[in-house]
Amino acid sequence: MSHKERRKNRTDRLFELVLLLQSKPNMTSRDLAEYFDVSRRTIFRDLRVLGESGVPLTFADSGGYEILEGYQLPPLMLTAREASTLLIGIEFMKLQSDLSLRKNADHVELKIVAVLPPETKHHIDNLKARIVLDPYWLNTAKPGDEEEGRWHELSHAVTDRRTVSMEYFVPSRDELTRRTVDPLALIYFTDHWNLIAFDHLRKEVRNFRLDRIESMHVGSMKRFTPPDDFDLQTYIQELGAAEEQMVEIFFDKEVAGHAKRTVPARIQKETAKDGGVVVRFGFENLSYLAQWLLRFGVHAEARAPQELRKLVKREAAAVATRYK
Repeated sequence: MSHKERRKNRTDRLFELVLLLQSKPNMTSRDLAEYFDVSRRTIFRDLRVLGESGVPLTFADSGGYEILEGYQLPPLMLTAREASTLLIGIEFMKLQSDLSLRKNADHVELKIVAVLPPETKHHIDNLKARIVLDPYWLNTAKPGDEEEGRWHELSHAVTDRRTVSMEYFVPSRDELTRRTVDPLALIYFTDHWNLIAFDHLRKEVRNFRLDRIESMHVGSMKRFTPPDDFDLQTYIQELGAAEEQMVEIFFDKEVAGHAKRTVPARIQKETAKDGGVVVRFGFENLSYLAQWLLRFGVHAEARAPQELRKLVKREAAAVATRYK
């Protein structure tokens, strides 16, 4: 690590140390060393630097450090509604499988909350305890080291126009392939991130899931030039249109309201029929849709296409077999 990088890391740590002691007073040197993953000696040096720079540090009777009441960084002038919007975004990032995104979300939250006006901070503290974006994800998600930092590496490759070499797993062939790509964009689809990139092997723009990248290396020399005819929004529309099939599903009145709110696509047509509702929409992953439909049991029926009906029937039979 260069001297410049070490100085930047220390500056970030000093700033975060002030925020941490403001939001969580009475932390001991051992607590702080564990939080920042540094030695206690480093923490003592940081505290001395803060004291010499005018931050009013004191050692509490309870054995921890705190900053005297009244010392504040300039408040961040956000309304309660604006702060709530930021909170939702931060909580969403905490659901990501890339552990570095979760850590960054924690750090951002700490910095924002520490400089909010007292009344806004009180509102956010109360709201945070009462908001859960996805309780099922919290109980099942297992973030792994294999994806840590990958999103950030690719985001820099996108903005810096750096070619990426990677090992990419293709599930349909159960095969690990080597690819060289020019990254053009990052897109979040439902529950995973995708890299849109020009594939040197296929000589066309392709779609790569980040959770299928086994390893990668970002080039540091020559910058690539994006294809002249590439437009991201047009590509997304054509991608969906090329893979989608028109789906028709009946929901009876007991589940119709909930079903329409949770359909994983934009409903294009809705018709009241047979005491329920028939909805039509385009969708590309029929296997996923078949599994999603089973949650409604006998209150839903896949009517088109025929392939979807077969998939639902197969999934239902597999469930029935499980309980024999």
